[in-house]
Amino acid sequence: MATQFDPAAAAQPGSGIFGLPHSPDEAHVVVIPVPFEATTSYGGGTSNGPAALLEASKQVDLFDVETGRPYERGIAMLEAPAELLEWNERARERALLVIEAGGIESGEAELLAAAKDVNGFSEKLNEHVYRTTKHWLEQGKRVAAVGGDHAISYGIIQAHAEKYPGMGVLHLDAHADLRVAYEGFTWSHASIFYNVCERIPGVKTLVQVGLRDMSENEHRYIEGSGGRIHAFYDAVLQQNRFDGLPWNQQVKQIVDQLPQQVYLSFDIDGLDPVLCPNTGTPVPGGLSFPEATALVAGVVRSGRTIVGFDLTEVAPDPEGSEWDANVGARLLYKMIGWMLKSQKA
Repeated sequence: MATQFDPAAAAQPGSGIFGLPHSPDEAHVVVIPVPFEATTSYGGGTSNGPAALLEASKQVDLFDVETGRPYERGIAMLEAPAELLEWNERARERALLVIEAGGIESGEAELLAAAKDVNGFSEKLNEHVYRTTKHWLEQGKRVAAVGGDHAISYGIIQAHAEKYPGMGVLHLDAHADLRVAYEGFTWSHASIFYNVCERIPGVKTLVQVGLRDMSENEHRYIEGSGGRIHAFYDAVLQQNRFDGLPWNQQVKQIVDQLPQQVYLSFDIDGLDPVLCPNTGTPVPGGLSFPEATALVAGVVRSGRTIVGFDLTEVAPDPEGSEWDANVGARLLYKMIGWMLKSQKA
């Protein structure tokens, strides 16, 4: 770290994420920006999430009363390659044809061709995220990704599951994301955890928290998973609260389902949409910010290790408000802090 760096000073022009001076080689935590939202089927804007998070992060105070001084280990965000932005634009254009038609059910050749193109771009994106993650893991770094829609998580989960076979995924989301090739897109944001469960055997357990908007088929898939998937539905969590069960006890019930090594996959819409009004598919209900961070803390306080994470679906306000990015940046710093703290335990 630069000797003149003052963690209490305002972020300097040209500084990195959280106003820090670290290069990726110097940092212990490397954040991969993934500005990709090809299959977003309702609201858009998540491809602007990484840039918005980077800007908002510079307003986050670096001392944290729970996790101490995460910045001292070094945190750096990579630059997104220009080709990712190009893939996103081209894929989004092709995807809109399918989305506006309500999917590929009609069997029209034009729609089938468009869906195939989108799947091709998504596969290239998955490979980029996977290889980038694998590279930095091999350098001994801790790696996180910020999206983009939730589909961007596949490559980073794949790389972590190879390094930490038998790991569990703790998934905070309003949606189960267990649909099969939603709207004809194999790699849809609504299919991310179907793909993880079907294609990544290194993921031993999937624990989903905050679910409140899902299809009957997804519910059936969870019920038929043989215990590999544990769902903590928002309605049940809230009813438990109404019945007087403290949140820390609910956190223990959740964490008890996880193995020793845990990967976090957090869709911002798992939070109360008051905290993320511009996310693509907001749903009433959800966790408060303190509940979400207490859940992350609960993983670490149980003695488990957080090996990596992603944060997706942060979409900045088109009118210019920085609220969504502000909340996202603070959740990002909390997750980094607890991840680092878990590795010292």
